[in-house]
Parts: sequence; structure tokens; C-alpha cells
Amino acid sequence: MIQLKTIDELRLMKESARLVSRTLGMLAKEIKPGITTLYLDKLAHDFIKDHGAEPAFLGYGGFPNSLCISPNEQVVHGFPNKEEIKEGDVLSVDCGAILNGYVGDHAYTFEIGEVKPETKKLLKVAKESLYKGIEQCIRGKRIGDISHAIQKHCEKEGYGVVKELVGHGLGKKMHEDPQVPNYGKQGSGKVIKDGLAIAIEPMINLGTEKVKFHNDGWTVTTLDNQPSAHFEHDVCVINGKPVLLSTFDYIYEALGIVSDEEKPFQLDF
Repeated sequence: MIQLKTIDELRLMKESARLVSRTLGMLAKEIKPGITTLYLDKLAHDFIKDHGAEPAFLGYGGFPNSLCISPNEQVVHGFPNKEEIKEGDVLSVDCGAILNGYVGDHAYTFEIGEVKPETKKLLKVAKESLYKGIEQCIRGKRIGDISHAIQKHCEKEGYGVVKELVGHGLGKKMHEDPQVPNYGKQGSGKVIKDGLAIAIEPMINLGTEKVKFHNDGWTVTTLDNQPSAHFEHDVCVINGKPVLLSTFDYIYEALGIVSDEEKPFQLDF
């Protein structure tokens, strides 16, 4: 059952999401060859705690860390560890925080130095597909419209759209109804209404769409060991239109990126 949120609840959720955004922005300044993902995990844990919140991932289903960090062929749910990040890697960093009783949860895939052109294009298209999905988050449309827009944008470039993992509703729990797949038919699924709050998160592979679930119960990799990209925003519907709760602006500020991609989905409330 979808739990539609009031404006007051969405304001609290925006605070949670923006704390995650600030955490990712802080990490963006630290991500470079030679550092370990365990170091990043400690930074994020302390940053979230210092801002009066709790890491949403730590202990969730037994997960042992505050970040999911997934390099290269890892799709999602990678464990931070002592291995050093290398030039040419791509690194998906997924972060969650609980503030004021509500969960913020979003992700960004970082380029480490100079990455291969085909990998750079994968990240570009995957992030574009996120906004294609957000564009469809309009009152009266359906969840399948979001899913279809993401799938269409990525598959026309020949990329594999992961089907075993999906986006989700968001609120006091990290995973609420509805599920938000990155593939599907237009006009299918639940009707989108004001107060909907969801995490839209394309997980897109350079090669095959098929993935492997590892015995640790968490790590997911591409079956052909080619790179994967993962971008995630928290989105709600206000006055019939999509509004971003999260933002990549802190990441872009840290990396010196100029972008107006979020402008259509920004609203002060």
C-alpha cells in the first residue's frame, strides 16, 4: 500500500535527502586514486552522526557499513574495504541517512581520473535516464511510465538494464511501496498521485543486463564483468509535478561541474 506524504512530511524528507546530498558532496572531495573505500565509509559515518542523524544502511538487514560502495563491475551493495581506488575506476557510492524519523537514500557513480570513453558514455546515458524517469513522475501517469522512459533511453544505446533490482517508495522506512523498476510498459503500474515519494535509481550495465548475486548475500556484479552505473534521486510529487528532494549540486560544486539538469524539478517548499 502506497503511503502518500503530506507537505510537512515531505519537508522532513527533504531534510533527510539533503543531508545525504551533502554527505556525497563531502565524499566527492575525497575520492581519488590511492584512498580506500573503508576510509570513505568512516568519513560518511562520522559526517552523518555529526549532523544529528543515523546512517540508514548500517545494520540494515545485517549490512555492516554506512555506505554501499560498488566499483567497476559491481552493480550495487558493495562492501567498503581496504582495497585502494585506482585511476580509471568508476565508483558507485550509495548513501542513506535517517533524520527526523525519515530516510534519505541516493547515489552517484564517480569517475576516478580518466576513465575509458565507453565507460564515460555509460555514466552519461545512465544519469540522463534518471532524469527521463523523473520527467514522467506526474500526477495521473503511472509507475510504468517512469520505468519505460528509463529503459527506452538506455536500451537505444545498447546498454543492459538490470531487472532484478528496482527503485522503491521512501518514507519512515527505506523501502516502501511502490516498487519502481527501470524497465516496463507505458501506462502500467500504480497511478502517480500528489504526495508520492520514491527513490528512482537506474542501474545500467555497459554489456549484458544479467547480474550475479554473490554468496555474501549483498554484492551484485555484472555477469560479464563489464562496468555498471548507478544513479539515484529521491523524488516527490507536489501539485501534480515532480520535485527533487535530493540534489547532486554538492557533488557538482566539489567537482567543478556546471549543470542545470535539476532546474525543472526544483521547488522551494
